[in-house]
Amino acid sequence: MSKSDATIRDIAKILGISKSTVSRALNNHYDVSQETARKVRELAAKIDYQPNLLAQHLKQQRTNTIGVLIPEIVNRFTARAVGGIQDVADRSGYNVMICQSNETLATEQNNLKTLMASRVDGLLVSISRNTDRHEHFQYAIDKEVPLVFFDRIVEELNASQVYSDNYEISYQGTEHLLAQGCKRIAFIAGPKHLHNYRNRLNGYLDALKMHKIPILESLIVTTNYTTNDVENYTRYLFNLRQKPDGIFAFNDMAALEIIHILKKRGLKIPKDVAVLGFNNENICGLIEPTLSSIDHPAFEMGVAAAEILIKQIIDKEVYQEKRLIKSRLVIRESTNRKN
Repeated sequence: MSKSDATIRDIAKILGISKSTVSRALNNHYDVSQETARKVRELAAKIDYQPNLLAQHLKQQRTNTIGVLIPEIVNRFTARAVGGIQDVADRSGYNVMICQSNETLATEQNNLKTLMASRVDGLLVSISRNTDRHEHFQYAIDKEVPLVFFDRIVEELNASQVYSDNYEISYQGTEHLLAQGCKRIAFIAGPKHLHNYRNRLNGYLDALKMHKIPILESLIVTTNYTTNDVENYTRYLFNLRQKPDGIFAFNDMAALEIIHILKKRGLKIPKDVAVLGFNNENICGLIEPTLSSIDHPAFEMGVAAAEILIKQIIDKEVYQEKRLIKSRLVIRESTNRKN
């Protein structure tokens, strides 16, 4: 017998005890004497016994693996959320299998099939920007696989959700720009079928209505983040007769590119145009001018989603839980027009 082939049967034979006693000793069961447990552990270490995790998981009907389906790992928000997920998984003894949809519905559907075929114990999902159908997730729900949506959620399905206060923080961000004297605020919106972008747009619109500022459809730009998108819609906005004096961008990278383009046009930030980003990336405090942004709590969302999922896996009970993780406005130079 080589060390790598050692089994519970071998330990039981050498010590003259039953296999069940060895198993209970290795799992620190209360009904095994301290002396027997010590002998079992010492012999297991001596012969380099390694438990057969696959056999254990099959017996438990678990793989101790959670599947994570995200739009793209290169996105810093997503990467931070995955960091939160991994932190909880590590502490809870779970492995993480990550798939990225590359922002396409077809890839998302295939990824979900792969994760289901791998018999993951549960699913954490942030949908792609092109996902406007949800039957693939309904299939997982019908199979009673615990499922938690985070950030980009699906309201229509009976699954747990971890989300941010997109409406409230967009309302607050718009009010901040208005308080700085902006009257024509351009809003760069994502796809309207996505819950978070739709709520951000509604927050912007309601803030304008509350302050009796005319809503100009020409200042609302819907984007799918394609190549050259930022340059194209920035050129469009500043070729308008009524040019914007404030811009609320959908993320910080777009906001930084907008600032770069406007500077080349000879405009001053924030004197001529105030610019507000979203996500509060590290670079926001390193550029000139420093970028005001919405601090979107990615890591905390990942932690919350993983905690909800693992609790449902352990409890063997699938239920719907909703958890709100609040964002906050971080004011820096790019919108501070009154100093």
